[in-house]
Amino acid sequence: MVTNAVSFYTSNTVDIRFSFKVSSLEGSKPLVPYSSLVDNPELALTQSNVDALSDLTLTAQIWSDSKPISSIMSTSYKSFKYQRKWNEQLSFSTDISSLPYNSQLALTLWEPQGPRKMVPYGGTTVKLFDHKDASLKRGRQKLRLWLGVQADPLSNSTTPGEYLPTSEMDRLEQIIKRLENNEIPAVDWLDNLAFRCIESVNISAGRNSASHFLFIEFPQTDFPIVYSDTEYPAYIPKRYSVPSVNPDSPIVSIHDPEFESVLESNVIERKYHTLIRGPRDRPLDKERVPNPRARDLLNQIVRFSSVQRLSAMEKNLLWEYRYYLTREKKALTKFLKSVSWDNPTEVREVASLLPKWTAIDIDDALELLGPLFPNDTVRSYAVDCLRSVSTEVLSLYLLQLVQALKFEPSSRKSYVSSNVAKSSLVNFLIERASTNESFAVYFYWYLKVESQDSNSSAQIYEPVLEKFTSTLKTTDNGTIILRHFHRHVDIVSALLNISVKLQQSKDSRPKKIERLQAYINDPRKGLLHFEPTSLFLDPSVMVDGIVAEDALVFKSTLSPFRINFRVCNQPGVMYPVLFKNGDDLRQDQLVIQIITLMDRLLRQESLDLKLTPYRILATGSTSGAVQFVPSIAISSAISDYQGIAEYLRHHNPDPNASMGIKEETMDTFIRSCAGYCVITYILGVGDRHLDNLLVAPDGRFFHIDFGYILGRDPKPFPPLMKIPIQVVEAMGGVQSENYKKMCNHCFTAFVTLRKSANLIINLFVLMDKANIPDIQLDPDKAVLKVKEKFCLELSDEEAVVHFQNLINESVSAFFPMVIDRLHNFAQYWRT
Repeated sequence: MVTNAVSFYTSNTVDIRFSFKVSSLEGSKPLVPYSSLVDNPELALTQSNVDALSDLTLTAQIWSDSKPISSIMSTSYKSFKYQRKWNEQLSFSTDISSLPYNSQLALTLWEPQGPRKMVPYGGTTVKLFDHKDASLKRGRQKLRLWLGVQADPLSNSTTPGEYLPTSEMDRLEQIIKRLENNEIPAVDWLDNLAFRCIESVNISAGRNSASHFLFIEFPQTDFPIVYSDTEYPAYIPKRYSVPSVNPDSPIVSIHDPEFESVLESNVIERKYHTLIRGPRDRPLDKERVPNPRARDLLNQIVRFSSVQRLSAMEKNLLWEYRYYLTREKKALTKFLKSVSWDNPTEVREVASLLPKWTAIDIDDALELLGPLFPNDTVRSYAVDCLRSVSTEVLSLYLLQLVQALKFEPSSRKSYVSSNVAKSSLVNFLIERASTNESFAVYFYWYLKVESQDSNSSAQIYEPVLEKFTSTLKTTDNGTIILRHFHRHVDIVSALLNISVKLQQSKDSRPKKIERLQAYINDPRKGLLHFEPTSLFLDPSVMVDGIVAEDALVFKSTLSPFRINFRVCNQPGVMYPVLFKNGDDLRQDQLVIQIITLMDRLLRQESLDLKLTPYRILATGSTSGAVQFVPSIAISSAISDYQGIAEYLRHHNPDPNASMGIKEETMDTFIRSCAGYCVITYILGVGDRHLDNLLVAPDGRFFHIDFGYILGRDPKPFPPLMKIPIQVVEAMGGVQSENYKKMCNHCFTAFVTLRKSANLIINLFVLMDKANIPDIQLDPDKAVLKVKEKFCLELSDEEAVVHFQNLINESVSAFFPMVIDRLHNFAQYWRT
């Protein structure tokens, strides 16, 4: 007699933690019409109302009998580009053997509603065991998502993931599932043909479906796991008697902090960590060389971005081959992340290895001054590496170096004067500033603004500023610099005084201009003429007064004004400055600093994109000065000259050129458009309209007003990249050679800046605690947003294709054009 044998596992013997994979979400909510957003702006706070691929986070928890039996697991932050796809594995601490038969998985998708609030995008539940054969579900699961509600985990759930298959795609998915479970024999050539047809059916079904489906994957096993439980006897014989418990006796709780610390950490992992890094193998570590597999893994770890978290295995590998890695300068920051800083033995090992390590580059030195490395020895080593950097280059990073003082070990405790002298970073910055006036001026104002801040950082910077000014008094050159500081403060105070008066005045704009000019002409104010001094905005320029007749007040509630400083020993040469009071310029200051740095990085690769990194300096939390660059807004060029090309042709005519514009001017325009296209994309600059895109007579195109960065935008449906069609038309259109040149410059610039991604990311890490509005909204995500724009997971070729797609989408985008028209209409009625 022949019988069919059936193989399976019983669930009570499977001591493996339950896990599943979050795959993707199919479907998207219809976007809220712009008219509705205008009537109710709060709707824009919910990302899915304005973005079809809004950020979503999934939480999962196992329930049984309406009670949770596991902790809540959550997916990590992920930004979606083309589809909501996670491909992330979530593992619970609950073993399969301990899962009850009626276990169900509650899944909820959450989306941000404003900066601090999360609301449910949708929820669903799925039973873990199949009710037909009591087997643990395997393979891909397609779950119906109930929009706008959290998953209902109760036994009679109102958000079940199961649904009745009605479409052709549902029938095909059931067949695919049987194939994955080996219930249907595989025929490779036939399966490939079938999958192509199924894919086309799936795409068609996706377009016509308004439903949402969440795809997850349960682990595949060779044999099904069938639910089974151990049957215990109904009666356990009493072998001995015990005295009964008095129900009136009080319950005494004992707090055991040592036991709590054991619960918080994995004892096995701590024991393994101690064994693998113990003193027994330390002499052998110096001679240890990785095999090819370990070497490849180490090279991969070294190439990680500076914000990539290391696993325990990766940390142990770095520690094991630490002596071998001393010849690799890029490995130092990764090795230091593997160190247990609460272990004195490992800390001493670090101190002995640092002098042997190959000298690191400036991007790694800046990373060592960040929040992850509070160790004095490491930070002193980073400062020593900076000593070889010229003052000119160092000034490019001064803004972040001043912020790095917040991460000094002494600042984390109590930053008093005695601690300042011990900081190698403070002493290094003061040493450099004492010998270079340009460096000193910016250092002074950065410290001054931070020390005037209302938060606790003032306690850090006041002693540093006092030590700096005291040091300047000890040298002749320092005395001159200090004297210039006093004049700078007097000039800024006078400008602030008249700015407040203009804002409070109800006079017309011409009257305000007269008042400003009279104020400058007043000898008692000391603005018309003063002793030659360096300009606080640009210390490389010496000035000796302000031209009263050129002073101009702009139309704005804050009444910003433009003044011309007279440049010493250069008759007729002026330095125009725009002074603002009432605006925090620190975010603009950061953006311009990054643009200046990127300009230098591109020039080092012989790529001059004719950028205009104008000077900007915050002189207080709500005041500052900006270099005024003679130019015209794109909107004005269109209205006054009937287009950008006509404007450039007016200033740079050449009848022999293809568009009647000098080739040099057109080349400058093309290059600068490409440069700002790439940079504003990387920084996520928002609120781009034709009034804050400018073009100078020589063809330089540039951006101003950086009130929204890192993806923030006050307008709905902001594009990832903003290239106005008017700019493309000025080049000759999308089919022109000029447009193709611009695209090629974009690709070259993007690939070039990707090489310095870690440097730029580290600069944003150091700004973590700076009072920058768009960073403080969500400091953790700010750095990740910058990292994401570099597409480091792609090769250079793939990155170029990605950037080409972004350009194509930007040029063909219709909604930004509508927004620009509405903005112009609003501006017209305001004036």
